[in-house]
Amino acid sequence: MGPVLAVGGYREARVWSLQGGPRPMGPGRAGPMRSSVAAPDCCGGLGNLDFRKADLCVMTRLLGYVDPSEPHFVAAVLTIAFNPLFWNVVARWEHKTRKLSRAFGSPHLACYTLGGAILLLNVLRSHCFTQAMLSQPRMQSLDNPLAYRVGLALLGVGGVFVLSSFLALGFTGTFLGDYFGILKAARVTTFPFSILDNPMYWGSTANYLGWAIMHASPAGLLLTTVVALIYTVAILYEEPFTAEIYRQKASQVHKRS
Repeated sequence: MGPVLAVGGYREARVWSLQGGPRPMGPGRAGPMRSSVAAPDCCGGLGNLDFRKADLCVMTRLLGYVDPSEPHFVAAVLTIAFNPLFWNVVARWEHKTRKLSRAFGSPHLACYTLGGAILLLNVLRSHCFTQAMLSQPRMQSLDNPLAYRVGLALLGVGGVFVLSSFLALGFTGTFLGDYFGILKAARVTTFPFSILDNPMYWGSTANYLGWAIMHASPAGLLLTTVVALIYTVAILYEEPFTAEIYRQKASQVHKRS
C-alpha cells in the first residue's frame, strides 16, 4: 500500500488571516552508460568535464529503468494528477454555489465529507505509487543500506511535517475549510509553518522520495518528481484564490465596523 504518512498532501495552499497577510500553513535493467567525455586526469581536473553531457547521461540512465507505458506507472501518474484537480474543482464549486453545505446541512459536515474523500483518494494514490515501483526494475546503485537509511530519514522528516501541519491547522484548516466559509481569524505561526511554507505538500513529497529511495526505485524517483511538479502547480493555483477569499472577508468585516 505504501507508507501511511504518504497519504498526506491534501490541500496546502497557505491560509490567509482576516488581516490580509499570508499565513504559513503522488524495462529491463539499464547498464552503465558509456560517456564520450574523457576521464579527467590529475592535471586536467574538473575543467575537462562537460556537465551538460553528464546531466543528460544521468537522466538517460534513470529513464532506462522505467517503462512509462506500464499500466501501474500510468495509474500512478493519473492518480497523482487527479487528486489536486478533484479537490480544487469541488472546493471552488462549493465556494461558488454552497450546494454541498446545503446538501449536508452544515458547512462543517460538508467539509468533513470532502476531507474523507480526499484521504481515500490519497490512499489510492499511495497504493498506485507503490505498485508502480514494484512493477519496475530496481537500481543497483541505490540498493544498499546507506541509501535505505537516507530514505527512511526522509520518510521520518516528511511524516513530521505532515502530522505537525495537520495538528496546527485542524481538520477543516487542512481540508479546504475556507472554501466552505470556515475561516481562520489568526495566523498560524507555530512549527512547521515557522520554518517552511506549504509544509504539508513538501512533507508529502519527502515521504514519496524517501519511499522511492528505500525501494531503490527509479520509477519512484520519477513519480516523486511528478508529485513535486503537481504540488507546485496546485500552490500557484490555490494561493491567489485563497487570498481573495480572505480579502473579501476582511472587507466585509471592515464595512460592518
